[in-house]
Amino acid sequence: MAETIFSKIIRGEIPCHRVYEDERVLAFLDINPLSDGHTLVIPKEPAATLDALSEDSAAALGRVLPRICRAVVAVTGIREYNVLENNGAGAHQAIGHVHFHIIPKPKATEGLGIHWPMRPLDHSVASDLAARLRAVIK
Repeated sequence: MAETIFSKIIRGEIPCHRVYEDERVLAFLDINPLSDGHTLVIPKEPAATLDALSEDSAAALGRVLPRICRAVVAVTGIREYNVLENNGAGAHQAIGHVHFHIIPKPKATEGLGIHWPMRPLDHSVASDLAARLRAVIK
C-alpha cells in the first residue's frame, strides 16, 4: 500500500486533534469538516479498502465506532449523523487508507448531502446473485 497522510498521522509525523486511540484504531477530527464534530476513524493497519482489511482490525473498528458516535452526539447535541466509508477513487475515496467519517447532520445545509438513485431489485436475477455471493463468503 502506498504511503498516505494517515500513515504519517498514525506515526505522529503530522499533528491531529485526537479523539480516541487504542492499539488498532485512531480517531481524530477531520481537517475539512462538513459540520462541527466531523470525525475520522481509521485502522492503524495499512489497507486501502475495507475488503483488504484484516478481520481483527475490522472488528476493532466495529467495536469503537458506536462509542465514538455516542461521543459525537453527546458533545455536539446533534442526534442525526451519517457514518460513511468509501472504497476506491470511483466511489469517492480521496485517501487510499480505510477511513470512516462520522458526520453530524445539524440541518439540511450542513453535513453530508446524498443523491441516492434507487432502482427496483430485479427478482429474476436476485436469487442467483445471492447464491453466488453466499458461495464466496468465507
